[in-house]
Amino acid sequence: MTHEAPQPLPAGERLPILDVLRGFAMMGILIMNMPGFSYSGWHEADGSFYWPLIWDQRAEQLRDALFSGKFNSLFSVLFGLGFTIQFARMQQADPLHADRLYLRRLLVLLAIGLVHANVFWWGDVLHVYAVLGIVLLLGLRRVSDRGLVWIMAGCIVYPLVASLLRVAFVSKAFTAERVALGKAFAATNDAAFGGGSFLDTAWENMRLVAFEYGDLYSLWGTFGWYVGMTLTMLIGVLAGRRRWAERIPELMPQIRRLTWVMLIVGLVLSGIAQFIWANYRVPGPSLIKTFAGLCYNVSRPMLMIFYVLLIVQLFRKEALRPLFRPFEAAGRMPLTNYLMQTALCTTLFYGWGFGLWARVGPAWGLVLSLVLFFGVQVPWSLWWLKRHERGPMETLWARLTYGRRRRAALRSA
Repeated sequence: MTHEAPQPLPAGERLPILDVLRGFAMMGILIMNMPGFSYSGWHEADGSFYWPLIWDQRAEQLRDALFSGKFNSLFSVLFGLGFTIQFARMQQADPLHADRLYLRRLLVLLAIGLVHANVFWWGDVLHVYAVLGIVLLLGLRRVSDRGLVWIMAGCIVYPLVASLLRVAFVSKAFTAERVALGKAFAATNDAAFGGGSFLDTAWENMRLVAFEYGDLYSLWGTFGWYVGMTLTMLIGVLAGRRRWAERIPELMPQIRRLTWVMLIVGLVLSGIAQFIWANYRVPGPSLIKTFAGLCYNVSRPMLMIFYVLLIVQLFRKEALRPLFRPFEAAGRMPLTNYLMQTALCTTLFYGWGFGLWARVGPAWGLVLSLVLFFGVQVPWSLWWLKRHERGPMETLWARLTYGRRRRAALRSA
């Protein structure tokens, strides 16, 4: 008995709203990642403000309140939702090999992410999605909806418990050691990214990734990051299982009610977190910072959900559809555009490029993010998709996943 070879979702079968949301996420991710591309955050390890001008500090607070953590959360929701759609199609087309094929897809993504992190930019998130996808494929996909809700509850509680443990056990002496370590990293970041060669920047990226996963205290924080991404990924899995994206007209009454609850409560909690972090900058854990972290960790998915629900409602209005075309185009080739952001920003900021490292503060960084997205990435996406059905990196990903012999797998997704 033969089975139809699994293949990426053809362009005609895509849900446009998901591409719009991916494109919107790409814009937010660029805004959120701009500081990591343009200067070393380690300078603020001692609690000082690296950018003293008031408009830079206000832009930083605005960025952290509205963008930080919200758009990679949105992308992890879409990753979980995409998993349910793609894996179901693979099972339908080739049930005997679906697990192996999807694992191969994730391993290819993991390889791309690791190369991206260690050579080009240490802030890569692709390898995080790949690892979580492997966990989902090998275990969590078999968990019931109720079980997933319990896991999500644990993901909300864990950061609070971890923060309280830090308050209880992290000493002032240890905090002073971490501050000194942070300052040392700030110096090597400036030397490598600000004035080094391409090989110097690659070596510094590898040092940062090795520290993130090799230092036990840093690994504790990294694990918390994975927990936060797991929470939103599982929201996407539940959305896929219950076909929420396909039931939007039916769910509109609930969507309208939930939109403003998410906005109001999310903004209040996010505002509280930003106020505390701006006024309690002494290094080291504390109870007031624990409360700020709790507010932030709850506001992060709430504001992300608000963005999703608002876009869903606006996208249903035919008169507004053309306004979403730029986001839809960018969202049809997210892997390409994500990696392009690294190419653009490292060329602008690193010493081997235009050398703008540490010269663009948060205020101008916010403006630059929008210029790069709407002035470069959107026109590029529109131009490319007029000539091809999918992005170049998406084509490569599919080829490495499905193999050269499965030519049908290389059609548009």
